[in-house]
Amino acid sequence: MSDDDDKKPTTDDDVLEEAREEFERAANMEEDNRREALDDLKFARLGEQWPAAMKRQRELESRPALTINKLPAFIRQVVNDARQNKPAIKVHPVDDTGDPATAEIMNDLIRNIEYTSSADVAYDTATECAVSNGWGYIRISTDYAHDDSFDLDIKIDRVANPFSIYGDPDSQSADSSDWNVAFVIEDMPKDAFCAKYKNAEEVDWEETGYTKIKNVSWFDDEHVKVCEYWTREEVEKTVILLSDGSIVDEETLKKNAEIYNLMGVTVVKDRVTKSYKVTQRILTGAEVLSTTEWPGRFIPIVPVYGDEVNVEGKRYFRSLVRDAKDPQRMFNYWRTTATELVALAPKAPYIGRKGTFDSDLARWSNAHTTSYPFLEYDTEMPQRQAFAGVPAGVLQEALNSSDDMKAVMGIYDASLGARSNETSGVGIAARQRQSDVSNYHFQDNMARAIRHAGRILLDLIPKVYTQERVVRLIGEDGSQKAVKVNGPTQVPGPDGNPIEKIFDLTKGRYDLTVSTGPSYNTKRQESADQMTQLIQSFPQAAPVIGDLLVKSLDWPNADEIAERLAAINPLNQQQQEAAPPAPSPDMQIKAQIAQGDQALEAKKVEISAYQAETERLKAMATAMTPENVQQIVVKTISDALRTNIA
Repeated sequence: MSDDDDKKPTTDDDVLEEAREEFERAANMEEDNRREALDDLKFARLGEQWPAAMKRQRELESRPALTINKLPAFIRQVVNDARQNKPAIKVHPVDDTGDPATAEIMNDLIRNIEYTSSADVAYDTATECAVSNGWGYIRISTDYAHDDSFDLDIKIDRVANPFSIYGDPDSQSADSSDWNVAFVIEDMPKDAFCAKYKNAEEVDWEETGYTKIKNVSWFDDEHVKVCEYWTREEVEKTVILLSDGSIVDEETLKKNAEIYNLMGVTVVKDRVTKSYKVTQRILTGAEVLSTTEWPGRFIPIVPVYGDEVNVEGKRYFRSLVRDAKDPQRMFNYWRTTATELVALAPKAPYIGRKGTFDSDLARWSNAHTTSYPFLEYDTEMPQRQAFAGVPAGVLQEALNSSDDMKAVMGIYDASLGARSNETSGVGIAARQRQSDVSNYHFQDNMARAIRHAGRILLDLIPKVYTQERVVRLIGEDGSQKAVKVNGPTQVPGPDGNPIEKIFDLTKGRYDLTVSTGPSYNTKRQESADQMTQLIQSFPQAAPVIGDLLVKSLDWPNADEIAERLAAINPLNQQQQEAAPPAPSPDMQIKAQIAQGDQALEAKKVEISAYQAETERLKAMATAMTPENVQQIVVKTISDALRTNIA
């Protein structure tokens, strides 16, 4: 037994002890990031922007403490730009065992997985978390396709609470591909816990095992903290090359030995290789509830990081608003000061000679706060001093704080929709894209995460979609179709005739790329805008591309209008003139009648020949008596002997 085998946990107590140690390491590593991320989230999204002591003091003094939160607009600018440029997964075969047609099937299958899982919600939530607090997560799982089915499907799940996941403290990759440990923490009500884990051993809520884990409370009066403990360990396995060219592992060969023997498939050679074994354990602080072996080679949790900084080996994940909090605080302070100066400034008094106000003293005493229909005076009108207004320095500091926020985040007025000096569409678009460049790393990190999620999907598809079944596929344009995989199916051939094809998802090697850009609908809208600008600058192109322009629009009956424009398109008319003229309906009918007459005459000739052959055979049968047959045989043998045939 090797040293590594000695270290493997063998009992539930060993597993719990190992989990406690790993969790403590992960919690300690993420402590600073979690504290700062929580503060960013509450500051930017909940508006908790005044120091607690200062706000409490102002409340005691009845002084305002205004919060004019400008940060959500900046967050939405980055997040919504990412929503408009969805990363798309593209599968490619990487060796001679990969089939380009099967790769296209995988592309459409992954789009169907994304559609049925509402993966866009998972992607958007992870991006928003990365921008708002520094990181988010995507999860991948498997579930039965239907309640009454044994077919498994792959799902992409949303992680609404990124603080529920603790990653591998030793990881250095940008996409979690090197994760060997992960924790997912969930608070479950006690009733729900008992209902879900009916077969679990009774747990004493005061069990001392809970208290052994530091940094987290594993139970309270109402909830139990349930933990998914994921581990990945390197293992050795034997891969075998078979005589039919397929490569299987030793376990698959043993499981299907009889089938391979019947097919005459033999082992050509084998070798030992390294692989990974991923295990999911559900545990509380006191016991292991279940253990499941995951079919893939990666832990199916993918982080989406924000701005990453590595200082002396420790990774810090920063949000978009991390450095904008001080300018936001100053903006709140100066706007509050301006409001306070206006609201609490003393009312300007009336000035007059002594005795001027004696005639109506009660009204003049309240004239600075109450609106009266009239005020009387004796001989001369009282004068009032004007309000000096808010000091210019206060307003200037508020503007400076607002500009500081824009400079820190790299998002300026043009990107937020404000008017600028540019007048052309190209100039305005270029100015608006400046913020995209300065914050593109958020979107690029999302693309990296989706690329790793695609690797996990490619790793799972051959292990989940193993049986012959019909799956739904979704094309890039949203079109849907059903295709049989892992079994023979009929597909159109090069000449249009159906041919038999097998889309085997369990064979071949495939890789993927991720392209970031507008969705299909957005591309169509951009295409319509570009064609409109082309027609405006070059009107002669309108008759030629008018049908394509209308087809790209979302008008009612746009397809019908496009067909009518295509009918009068000069290019289509030239092609019709070059082609031989189509026969008229009358000519088509006459041609069909002539073909029918020819076929009838040919049939009559065939029938006459058949009748003549029948009569001949009857005559021969009548003449073939036994004596005639004997004479013919004797003559044939004599002729053969005379010709010296061996």
